[in-house]
Amino acid sequence: MAARILRPSNLHKITRTLSSTGTHQYLSASRISPLRPFSTSYRQNTPNAVTDAFVQATQSRRTIYKLGKNSPVPDSKVEELVNAAILNVPSSFNTQSTRLVVVLREEHEKLWDIAIEAFGGLVASGAVPEEMFKSQTLPKLQAFKAALGTVLFYEDPAHIKSFQEKFPIFADKFDPWAEHSNAMHQYFLWTALESVGFGANLQHYNPLIDAKVAQQWSLPTEWRLVAQLVFGSPEAEAGEKTQKPIEERVKIFGKL
Repeated sequence: MAARILRPSNLHKITRTLSSTGTHQYLSASRISPLRPFSTSYRQNTPNAVTDAFVQATQSRRTIYKLGKNSPVPDSKVEELVNAAILNVPSSFNTQSTRLVVVLREEHEKLWDIAIEAFGGLVASGAVPEEMFKSQTLPKLQAFKAALGTVLFYEDPAHIKSFQEKFPIFADKFDPWAEHSNAMHQYFLWTALESVGFGANLQHYNPLIDAKVAQQWSLPTEWRLVAQLVFGSPEAEAGEKTQKPIEERVKIFGKL
């Protein structure tokens, strides 16, 4: 394995920023409140520091493919961040239909063994060329398996259905609205895990692995798997990222 690239946690950077304003007690490397981390008085005292810290965290979130099993924080911190996502990410009509499943270490490896086995079946059936599987797909799946853990993002259709029945005028909108909320959970956790020192990448091997995953961890079969966030110790830097011109992507009207 390549030597681990030691990067200072972005959370430490944020902490130093807040410390300079005398408000470090609200955010430290050892504690992030999952409920109300920023009080009204806190926002009034340090609006720029909070905003800058938030923007820095979003800028630091990148796709990292080469990951290891070293953890910069205890498992309880990962659990805290996952709980914070569930408690604080919004959903339309407060449907709260997103479900999160976390697998770590040996359980995480089982997940990617399921994916490897699923692709083996596709190769055997001729749906996926064997050479492509061996040279491209298998190395990627093994790289995911080498990480520490995965967060699986689900939606609960049965839960959404109750809102469709209660508000029939919006019945066809609840599914896409649920996707929006699920995506926010993904972004929240990707950024939060990065902020405490992890690297991560987002994958979509559903529905290929859905049935086996539900069976392995006794999950409700009606839950719909949406995405998988692989995370672990960053063993390489993010690749080059090109940006299209902002002028082509942002329009502002009424600016003073």
